[in-house]
Amino acid sequence: MAGWLFVLTLAAALVAVYRPFGDHIHRVVTGTRHHAVERGIYRLVGVDAGAGQTWGVYARSVLAFSVVSVLFLYAFLRLQDRLWLSLGLPAVESHLAWNTAVSFVTNTNWQAYSGESTLGHLAQMAGLAVQNFVSASVGIAVAVALMRGFASTGGAELGNFWVDLTRVTLRVLLPVSALATLVFMAAGAVQDLTAGPVASQEAIKLLGTNGGGFFNANSAHPYENPTAWTNWLQVFLILLIPFSLPRVFGRMVGQNRQGYAIVAVMALLALGSVALTVAFETHGAGTVPQAVGAAMEGKETRFGVPNSAVFAAATTLTSTGAVNSFHDSYTALGGMMPLVNMMLGEVAPGGAGSGLYGMLILAVITVFVAGLMVGRTPEYLGKRIGTRQIQLASLYFLVTPIVVLTGTALAFATGNHGTALNTGPHGLSEVLYAFTSAGNNNGSAFAGITVNTPWWNTALGLAMLLGRFLPLILVLALAGSFAGQRPVPASAGTLPTHQPLFVGMVAGVTVVLVALTFLPALALGPLAEGLS
Repeated sequence: MAGWLFVLTLAAALVAVYRPFGDHIHRVVTGTRHHAVERGIYRLVGVDAGAGQTWGVYARSVLAFSVVSVLFLYAFLRLQDRLWLSLGLPAVESHLAWNTAVSFVTNTNWQAYSGESTLGHLAQMAGLAVQNFVSASVGIAVAVALMRGFASTGGAELGNFWVDLTRVTLRVLLPVSALATLVFMAAGAVQDLTAGPVASQEAIKLLGTNGGGFFNANSAHPYENPTAWTNWLQVFLILLIPFSLPRVFGRMVGQNRQGYAIVAVMALLALGSVALTVAFETHGAGTVPQAVGAAMEGKETRFGVPNSAVFAAATTLTSTGAVNSFHDSYTALGGMMPLVNMMLGEVAPGGAGSGLYGMLILAVITVFVAGLMVGRTPEYLGKRIGTRQIQLASLYFLVTPIVVLTGTALAFATGNHGTALNTGPHGLSEVLYAFTSAGNNNGSAFAGITVNTPWWNTALGLAMLLGRFLPLILVLALAGSFAGQRPVPASAGTLPTHQPLFVGMVAGVTVVLVALTFLPALALGPLAEGLS
């Protein structure tokens, strides 16, 4: 009953904030007035806030900002022992500093280290926490650029990246994070320079759908997640922005029902995932769980099995990576679900921005498939989907599986899979999970594998870079190709993309594409373990 109430109240809260919060984000990204602080930032960095950018300029701005961020954070970590508030901790090793810098700039927040014993307060606050904000803002900005591409009536410009980045950070992420910080502090999360600024980091990491955490136990630690109701609030914050962005999409294209269709696909996939994860964990398949009556290994007694399973589903359906239980201790099929959630592309509802543009790519592929079935040139929101558009969409979908499966294969081919705690199917699952998490910019881990080695830090860093920026460039290129088109009027042969049929088609295409791509790997890992 507690588990059902957790899910039902969570769904009700998300429904309640969908319109007002989505409308707020829409006002932020479409408004023409710049606040005084924003104008000061533009002058400081030399940005013309009134200048629009084509997709190429927008992409170069994203990459330039990200490269500088990686270099700055890498230097920050390497020089930690010479900085204020280092707590006497040594400089971070080069391979770990590389991995961590890439991790937080790509909005992955994978941690191959224990936060409380590796990083000082300044590195946590001025290094990692800053990237918790801006890396999430980058994803939202790219999603907004794609929306502008769909909404465009023939222009080539997608907005201004620097304006989008600044506004989303200052007007969306900062205010809600500040409010959530006060709530977490009232609930008992620590906020001082003795035990660490935990409350604010918790609010930041969750709202930006980032992982990471001050403590290695993450959201299972009572300083980060003090009570059962803060556990509910954490899941709510994880889902708040991704589930509100379809409202922005509907407003941008002038058809709110298109936003409802996209959020319906997200909700359908999310509810299915939550139901299966909770069912597998509450069933407790396995000798020991059956004997003791519950699969409590690796779970916090404050939250129990259902609420831990919901958290696990939410954190992998988004690009969060925060955990309140250890996924490596889940039952075989229960542990498979977080893997499948990430393999779906984290589109239900996905990361901050990345979930929406991933779902829109899948919508484009669905319309293309439907067009082939009826022998008609496919169109989505008045934009024709031709050779270039479907090539870009297909490449987007193929990038992550190539990164994940190639990385997993290399780990076994080079003998680096030996750092996994287990052998057999579960050992394969641990290695597969690591690369799936890195390639999809999630940040969670099975935790049964030692990855703080030069090979793993380098390989996973590359997976995070490729998994973030190759899809991002393809999305912006697709946005540019749509922006240059004049809308085609709807006709009798146009596929309605706001009705339940289309919602079911997009959900079906998502599941089928993932099944065709990853089923062999899943069959050798969690499915083999579960069936045994």
